[in-house]
Amino acid sequence: MERFLYQEIATAVEARRNCITSGNTEWFERWTERIEQLVSFLPSGSGWDNATKIDLDASHGDKLVLFGAFHHMDEAGGYDGWTDHTVTVTPSFTGLNIRVSGRNRNDIKEYLHEIFDGDLCMRVRFDVAKDGYVLVTDVPAAS
Repeated sequence: MERFLYQEIATAVEARRNCITSGNTEWFERWTERIEQLVSFLPSGSGWDNATKIDLDASHGDKLVLFGAFHHMDEAGGYDGWTDHTVTVTPSFTGLNIRVSGRNRNDIKEYLHEIFDGDLCMRVRFDVAKDGYVLVTDVPAAS
């Protein structure tokens, strides 16, 4: 079954939280591994150089808390500092609410909003044969 990446992450986070309550350590570990794999599909590189991380203590089925840092460049193309950001994602009737916190150096928050919106809306499915998630890509129809 195909789902949006944000839906699959939220489902996995909630399932992991349920394992804490029930004491199911085997599935707690499995859900933790699945969440790590799903989060690996989120932005990494192009300035967001240390990949996206998830705050599993603050996240639940109706809120994802992601974080990372952006490596800024100056006009000459040299790196000149980092800004730390938290990306909070909640559902809405019209899609996703994405809030990017942190310093808005070089209007970076708008860029981060765009890349997270695009990546969170990618479609994924669990592939039993691979025992993991795969991205679902559209194949253009032959003309």
